[in-house]
Amino acid sequence: MKYVLVTGGVVSGLGKGVTASSIGLLLQACGLRVTSIKIDPYLNTDAGTMSPFEHGEVFVLDDGGEVDLDLGNYERFLDSTLTRDNNLTTGKIYQAVIDKERKGDYLGRTVQVVPHITDAIQEWIERVANVPVDGKEGPPDVCVIELGGTIGDIESMPFIEALGQFSYKVGPGNFCIVHVSLVPVLSVVGEQKTKPTQHSVRGLRSLGLTPNILACRSTKALEDNVKTKLSQFCHVPEENIVTLYDVPNIWHVPLLLRDQKAHEAILKELNLLGKAVEADVTEWTARTKVYDTLQEPVRIAMVGKYTGLTDSYLSVLKALLHASVACHKKLVVDWVAASDLEEITAHEAPDVHKAAWDLLKGADGILVPGGFGDRGVQGKILATKYARENQVPFLGICLGMQLAVVEFARSILGFEDANSTEFEPETSSPCVIFMPEGSTTHMGGTMRLGSRRTHFQVLDCKSAKLYGNAKFVDERHRHRYEVNPDMIQEIENAGLLFVGKDETGRRMEIVELQNHPYFVGVQFHPEFKSRPGKPSALFLGLIAAASGCLEAALQASGKVSKVSTTRVANGTATGKVYQNGSVYGNGNGLHH
Repeated sequence: MKYVLVTGGVVSGLGKGVTASSIGLLLQACGLRVTSIKIDPYLNTDAGTMSPFEHGEVFVLDDGGEVDLDLGNYERFLDSTLTRDNNLTTGKIYQAVIDKERKGDYLGRTVQVVPHITDAIQEWIERVANVPVDGKEGPPDVCVIELGGTIGDIESMPFIEALGQFSYKVGPGNFCIVHVSLVPVLSVVGEQKTKPTQHSVRGLRSLGLTPNILACRSTKALEDNVKTKLSQFCHVPEENIVTLYDVPNIWHVPLLLRDQKAHEAILKELNLLGKAVEADVTEWTARTKVYDTLQEPVRIAMVGKYTGLTDSYLSVLKALLHASVACHKKLVVDWVAASDLEEITAHEAPDVHKAAWDLLKGADGILVPGGFGDRGVQGKILATKYARENQVPFLGICLGMQLAVVEFARSILGFEDANSTEFEPETSSPCVIFMPEGSTTHMGGTMRLGSRRTHFQVLDCKSAKLYGNAKFVDERHRHRYEVNPDMIQEIENAGLLFVGKDETGRRMEIVELQNHPYFVGVQFHPEFKSRPGKPSALFLGLIAAASGCLEAALQASGKVSKVSTTRVANGTATGKVYQNGSVYGNGNGLHH
């Protein structure tokens, strides 16, 4: 097993996650099997109880693991399926060690950070690195490990010590360190400054880790004299210093690393040059070129609670992007704070209220994502009502789907106090109720989490067609409340159909409105399984409906051959059609 460790210095938020994902993608393109581990030094056991303001979105895995959003990047870039063990936290390690101590496994010895915590970290990494994540048999070839935070953080010290020991244990030729650092350009002088990186590398070396490759974040490519200086002071060969300069989108990062031969430097350090083939990123390059040339916009209003922080909805944004690229449309997301749509805002800040409604009314499609808490709920209901009454393509996810049911019950069935018991426990029309197996005392890991199967009740519906006429679909969940099964018959009789249910038929998974261009709500989170080359079916439906070419998407879904050309919408696609359902050509209309 070979290991690539990605560390960060100077400041956080430099893009270690994207760098680690890009390295994995390139190694995969060289014919190697790759897995990933993200180390988060915080004391939380997992990301499940953290606010999106604190740490961005909580990404959910097939096995129900609530993990750091970087694992979402790994899955999207590598098209892999990770497990909760691929996210290692201080909380998990200390919990495991304390559990062993309570059982008496340490035979009365004093339990210490070194060796017990550091040994536990190494054992965890070694165990997880050998688990395949690509659906094939046998262990992967390379494990890319990302260490969260920055070098020098007090909470990451046990991990640094463990990784230092681990690199010595696996030996030279099996461990490569990529250090992501900042080379700022001072606006006054206009000169690239190497001192922050020098200090960062010095700190890393003093902790027992010597970087093999430097990935320098800067606004523009590193000048030759700057590279020479970094090489001298950081003891890294010039050819092993790459620049991660600003690019239009993150899909360029693997190509940036490829052009600077970063993968060759890593393969050389790991003695894998003989095993690897030349990196083939043809499809990735084609998709990136399409992304860069898109001009015709499709406007999606995102009606949410955390609209000030885009990381809160990272996977939703990525899923919208994947679908819009497949449809050859330039995605424009209009952020609408749900509370700005409410009547109270009309009285307190009429300009803000008007601006929010103008954005909503100017959108080609409306999306209400998942969320918790009652802030902005009324605004989300108003946005849903607007989409339903004005035939605007709509997608509601998790809470978005529940509120679509509440709005329908209020407006069409006349249940004025229809609500979710999450927001109004005493409502006489409980459209959404607490799940029977949920916990009311513990927050972490007590929801309906992970991959669950949804069976289509009606095959002649938009959702089933978008999923390629499948009879069932497996998607990831994260919720505590669900649609009340006792009210289903009445709601369906009025025209809101529950076309997808779980195997018991008691849990509502997909809802569609009859006689509407595209009004779909889902209890699961389809965004978590969307990939750049395999856009989520329901997001594709939303973008296609918002672009006026849903019929072409419905006809094309599930009927794509490996490599051919296809005529779609009102033009001919002249590019490749991949099995994943996207066409990259220069035709008009929907490329699918």
